[in-house]
Amino acid sequence: MKARTQKFKSNADVSPPMFENKLLNRLTQTHIATPIIIFFVYAIGLLWYTEARTDIPALIVVAVFFAGILGFTFTEYAVHRWVYHPPHGASEAYRKATYKMHGMHHDYPKDKRRLAMPPIVAIFLATSLLFLFEMVLGQYSFSYLAGFVVGYALYLVVHYTVHIYAPPRNFLRALWVNHSIHHYSEDDVLFGVSQPLWDYVFGTMPRSEKDKKMAREIHR
Repeated sequence: MKARTQKFKSNADVSPPMFENKLLNRLTQTHIATPIIIFFVYAIGLLWYTEARTDIPALIVVAVFFAGILGFTFTEYAVHRWVYHPPHGASEAYRKATYKMHGMHHDYPKDKRRLAMPPIVAIFLATSLLFLFEMVLGQYSFSYLAGFVVGYALYLVVHYTVHIYAPPRNFLRALWVNHSIHHYSEDDVLFGVSQPLWDYVFGTMPRSEKDKKMAREIHR
């Protein structure tokens, strides 16, 4: 097991500027409600379009919608594990890029302004995914993407909540404990934030009872 090191160094409320340009730096920050509202509205529009412009049965639309949510949970895990956390031997340029994308969040995990992808970037990616999904799924792409962006919105709700609020005294407490282990002890486990499904599938659940105990102590 990797020992806890100084890289788990901060729990500050405000992170430093990401860019020297004030406008560019401002675009890296967002109120958490902004992307959540945008993507729920976007999902409603996609589902409306599916109902109005296709002849897909309602039950199929619902099934594809939930498949989209599941697809997002895998994307959440994969991007967090294989993109945001540089592998051993990664280039310095790649490390610097991922630090801006995610490493800064590890150093300043309670900065409310950087707990979500900037809306401009997120909308661009969602629009690009619509074209990609349409090529693969045809008319099913709209309900699938609706589920995908709802999955992202729910992820944002969970991610913001576990960083800003105290954990509840019920089964959801495990989400706080899991993310604390990832942030403050072992950053090579527990890449799922909204749920641990893919951590079980890929074997990245925590391996140390000591770390589990440490995370529980954080949230006493």
